[in-house]
Amino acid sequence: MAVPSLCIADGTFPTDFFHWSSTRRPTYDRFTNPKLGFHRRFRYGGRVTATVNPYSYTEAARPEERKGLNDFLVEARGFVRSDGGDGGPPRWFSPLECGARAPDSPLLLYLPGIDGTGLGLIRQYKKLGEIFDIWCLHFPVSDRTPARDIVKLIERTVRSEYFRLPNRPIYIVGESIGASFAIDVAASNPDIDLVLILANPVTRFNNIMLQPLSSLLEILPDRVPSLLEEYFRFEQGYPFAAMFETMLNETDAAQMGGGLLRNYFATSVNLTTLVRIFPKDTLLWKLQLLKSASASAKSHMYTVKAQTLILLSGRDQWLLNKEDIERLRCTLPKCEVRKFENNGQLLFLEDGVDLVTIIKCSYYYRRGKLLDYVSDYIPPTPFELKEYEESQRLLTAITSPVFLSTLENGTVVRSLAGIPSEGPVLYVGNHMLLGTELRPAAIHFLKEKNISLRGMAHPVMFTRKIGSKLPDMQMFDSVRMIGAVPVSNINFYKLLRSKAHVVLYPGGVREALHRKGEAYKLFWPEHSEFVRTASTFGAKIIPFGVVGEDDLCEVVFDYNDQMKIPILKNLIKEITEESTYLRTGEEGEVGNQDLHMPGIIPKIPGRYYVHFGKPIETKGREKELKDKERAHEVYLQVKSEVERCMTYLKTKRETDPYRNILPRSLYHLAHGFSSEIPTFDL
Repeated sequence: MAVPSLCIADGTFPTDFFHWSSTRRPTYDRFTNPKLGFHRRFRYGGRVTATVNPYSYTEAARPEERKGLNDFLVEARGFVRSDGGDGGPPRWFSPLECGARAPDSPLLLYLPGIDGTGLGLIRQYKKLGEIFDIWCLHFPVSDRTPARDIVKLIERTVRSEYFRLPNRPIYIVGESIGASFAIDVAASNPDIDLVLILANPVTRFNNIMLQPLSSLLEILPDRVPSLLEEYFRFEQGYPFAAMFETMLNETDAAQMGGGLLRNYFATSVNLTTLVRIFPKDTLLWKLQLLKSASASAKSHMYTVKAQTLILLSGRDQWLLNKEDIERLRCTLPKCEVRKFENNGQLLFLEDGVDLVTIIKCSYYYRRGKLLDYVSDYIPPTPFELKEYEESQRLLTAITSPVFLSTLENGTVVRSLAGIPSEGPVLYVGNHMLLGTELRPAAIHFLKEKNISLRGMAHPVMFTRKIGSKLPDMQMFDSVRMIGAVPVSNINFYKLLRSKAHVVLYPGGVREALHRKGEAYKLFWPEHSEFVRTASTFGAKIIPFGVVGEDDLCEVVFDYNDQMKIPILKNLIKEITEESTYLRTGEEGEVGNQDLHMPGIIPKIPGRYYVHFGKPIETKGREKELKDKERAHEVYLQVKSEVERCMTYLKTKRETDPYRNILPRSLYHLAHGFSSEIPTFDL
């Protein structure tokens, strides 16, 4: 039996297509169009007991099959035909293909752009549906609901859901004109926990460009749409359509406007769909609605308290006003702006834009009133890991990391066989220059052991003040994607309590941004509480050492050199003061956590080596390790083991025939680029 493409809140569905009304209880609008495309959804009962590592299979890492603009137009045609002249009101629907979501998933309301179909997230449905309860707003073509009434409709839904689940945030994804509605709703409801995601928000009506368009529409004949369809026959199989499609295939039209023309017209039958979505009177109304909504949003944006993420296209921004966007960013108390330079106006329908990945990387996903870096973290999908691995391919190719672990009997093996599968596990080691060692390690742990390493990272990677000279947050997306957590006692405690695999660098920034001649020198504090905290949860402590930075680059312009230059000295102090200052109780070099960028020069690339030592058990020693002196003895033992691991690697790498990049390249040429390169004898 055919299954409709929309469903109601509890996951059930009738045999006919239906919409939600502006209230929570669904009302049904029968669709009689037999050509409407349906999509199947399969439900599986019970718990999934398979222990297969999803990151180890090539099949799982294939590009995700996603719908695009053509699919959007095909399904929009069904919407338009099924409206049947219905003049409204706007209504909510929930896409069936979103699938089964987690029971504690927050609500996501999608407010469409000027098209009004509500299908703008069609490319994102599957992944969004795994972590959100999605409702999309649909405007029938003949709907003429004023902007203020649309805001009231959305507001009623927001308040209804807030009173039903007051401890969960409500996400509002607004696109162009929908972003204006979202700003108005947030301004009127400061008491409700809202998260706004605004794609190319329109905050000013561009009279210079849109007024001539309105005038042109006024004088066009009403029968233009029907004439286009009647005389040009934009239907599959007709000669003109075939000719147009051939022309597109044989010219450089794919490059025009970043491929926008090709997206619209490669399947020529969809031109009439656009005409039906925007008949003359509807387009005129949309322009007036745009003018009214943008003016209202601009006047109300100063009272918005909601957490906000603004997504901006780099091309085709003819509706955007950069000054207003900057004013909006500075006005909102909790706002981050992300730019997509290679994307156009139809952001959510284009390649390279994954809304779930964006939300995850920016740490905007939460299920409660406050973000919990532990329970709200969502591990990367196999495809996300594949893309992350691709982004790190150059570093991996240059360094060809070698991973060694130690079995319980003390045997060193070239694999992660000595790593426990069950947590909690605490990995304590040394930072190499710029902390680049964690990225290849995180990939290797996921692929070999299906383990997410939760690295304790500097807070500068998670927060940035407006006007700050700190790096843009997108620079750290990959680190946050693989599970990095701001270093703090509470986060450390929560991670161990959740039985996570936690990576801790006692040397911190001082070790990662060390000076000339300080490679592999530890800058650990005199005392540390991580042993006592680990023993509270019976965590295994695994010391590890990493070497290889001296085979890759050399520091030539360090902190001491930079502090001699007044301009750089002031900049370092300013940047450091903007960030969270760690180790305020430590003195001397260990407490010096000033942020700066060392000047380095590359060498002929060598190789990274990572050695995980024998696990140190704390389970059953809780009472013993509560004593500070006994805990300090274990702390010194861990530090000694890290130094021993580094010494072992520095000695053994001298016998590695593939330490230099040239023999490694020849090995790849002879055995294939996917082959594993040997190393020294163990």
